Amino acid sequence: MSHFNTREIADRFIRYASVYTQSKEGVADNPSTSCQRDLAKILYEELLAMGASDVSYDEEHCYVYASVPGNIPADPDKTALLPDAAAKRRENTAPILGLVAHMDTSDAVDAKEIHPRLIENYDGRPVILSESPTYILDPADYPELSKEKGNTLIVTDGTSVLGGDDKAGITQIMEVFRFYLQHPEYAHGTIRLMFTPDEEVGNGTMHVDRRHFAVDYAYTIDGSAVGELEYENFNAASASIDIQGLSTHPGDAKDKMKNALLIGMELNALLPPDEIPARTEGYEGFYHLDEMSGTTDHAHMEYILRDHDRSKFEEKKQKVTDAAQQLNKVYGEGTVTLKIENSYYNMAEKILPHRHLIDNAKEAMQELGVTPVTQPIRGGTDGCKLSFEGIPCPNLGTGAFNYHSRYEYVSAQQMETGAEILLRILNKYAEFEINR
Repeated sequence: MSHFNTREIADRFIRYASVYTQSKEGVADNPSTSCQRDLAKILYEELLAMGASDVSYDEEHCYVYASVPGNIPADPDKTALLPDAAAKRRENTAPILGLVAHMDTSDAVDAKEIHPRLIENYDGRPVILSESPTYILDPADYPELSKEKGNTLIVTDGTSVLGGDDKAGITQIMEVFRFYLQHPEYAHGTIRLMFTPDEEVGNGTMHVDRRHFAVDYAYTIDGSAVGELEYENFNAASASIDIQGLSTHPGDAKDKMKNALLIGMELNALLPPDEIPARTEGYEGFYHLDEMSGTTDHAHMEYILRDHDRSKFEEKKQKVTDAAQQLNKVYGEGTVTLKIENSYYNMAEKILPHRHLIDNAKEAMQELGVTPVTQPIRGGTDGCKLSFEGIPCPNLGTGAFNYHSRYEYVSAQQMETGAEILLRILNKYAEFEINR
């Protein structure tokens, strides 16, 4: 028997998805866009109304926090022996679990308005999102869509992303909080949520307040299909390259001109041609030329470097360094200036010592007839950075598909199953004792 209502979940998601919250790359402020605060305020008010505890809204940095107190029997003397009992406001010896999702959405399809559309009892045929211009969500192009026949879908109108990434995650967390607050008979330890801004631009954990998000472990709900369980991600770095050329009149350029754009093309040609996103998958890393601009006189290039294997990741950084040095030998020192910055590392090294996070999630899925799918994330999540900040944090699926696209869609039934999985996981930790 489901503990949730499919239509209520769909309506909640549509309410959140209708709020414009696109973040913006390259902005120093956090949040990068003020519109994210619009959703934060809605969530803050809803959490207060449902009776959550410790509800807090960091208006400056746009974070929302809340708790559901644990309801399992406590031994105050035993709890007091834990060295972080006061700092984490422990109520018992069960682990404090955190649930995390992000409020911002990708600006891959820029739009100031979001118009989600509900499709009940989906018939399995192509869905016309927009007629002018024509955008069609077709199972022939997106085979996963065929599995949703008979289900309730939420789709875009073709003019924007939908925001399932990650408002489907927010929806599930809010439903779980509502359920526990209305049903105190279900055992659980202390649960805390955090909704973050700017995850899409890599700054979701920049201003986390650990006093409000005082947890032992957490799960981000930010994957795609329900059943996904991710605890590995890329090691990631960015490479910023400036190339100083020498511009002269092309009619008098022999042995004088240094064309910065052509030097940039030479640099790219020194990197492995098959190690790019379009030719890699799974655990395979890549060099991604994300941006290139300039003139004969000066050019700028931006790369992102990714690999799951730490040694191969370091090799990729060295390969770019070697290419820059080689071109400086040819064209003169100072021609190519390279700056490499690490973005994040593979969270597997922080999560695997806490194998129970993976085992409990798998068991919860299997009990509901869901086959766990463990796969590496070809990117990163807030959970990656949280893991390296001392909060081991795997990632779970949301029931949203085709992220960062006008063809994005969400399955209400998958969101419902995702919420059920969270209940099962949290219930398991009510019987788990922290040992510090």
